[in-house]
Amino acid sequence: MVRPPVDRWGVTAELLPLVGGHRNLAFKTLGLPRELVFKTTRRTTAAILWLVQVQQIARQHGFVVPELIESRWGQLVEDGWTCETHVEGTSFAPEEMPAILPLISDFHAATADLPQRPGFLSSVALLDEVSGGDVDLDTMPVQLVSRCREAWRGVQDRKDAIIHGDLNPGNLIRCSDGRTALIDWDECRRDLVLFDLGTLREGDEAERKARLAWEVACSWLVEPDHAKEIAAQL
Repeated sequence: MVRPPVDRWGVTAELLPLVGGHRNLAFKTLGLPRELVFKTTRRTTAAILWLVQVQQIARQHGFVVPELIESRWGQLVEDGWTCETHVEGTSFAPEEMPAILPLISDFHAATADLPQRPGFLSSVALLDEVSGGDVDLDTMPVQLVSRCREAWRGVQDRKDAIIHGDLNPGNLIRCSDGRTALIDWDECRRDLVLFDLGTLREGDEAERKARLAWEVACSWLVEPDHAKEIAAQL
């Protein structure tokens, strides 16, 4: 089994594999005063540094967010791994999701003027470009690319800001003090805020299609079977 290079962070501890993620491996330490989580990442150092600033804004607007930890050499990425603090608490139920709408709306408003994450493109940019983040439209069938772009074109004039990109109950934790923790920021980018709102409130058919198109495009390379299932709904 692939194991994280914990020595890069000066850590000696038993590791517990975490389940639930489909794109990255993750391990939690056991027995430390402050437990840590090690994750694989495909992101560049520049993309991770950008994320540190965005996560600080999320904290300022009410979210608890894991803290990315530098290695002993001052790096946030070592051999394709990151290290962050573990957040304790209870999982959200799907019906609790709408309760975070005020928090995420404040976050969107606070990040409305921030630039795109290095290496990423929004759905609007992908109307003309082909590759950014986990998306490479050149690897997809031409007709499917056309359907995705048609879906994104239908919402291109809607509000954009920095989005978390993967808001679901598995990425939300209720802390013991009642605050809400938001984890797994791997897909964070600048894009239409509707991509964060699908599990929080009712949307129209154009939004639904745009979200389906994004799920297909960003999963095509890393979760191809899942992408093909979703593509059938387009």
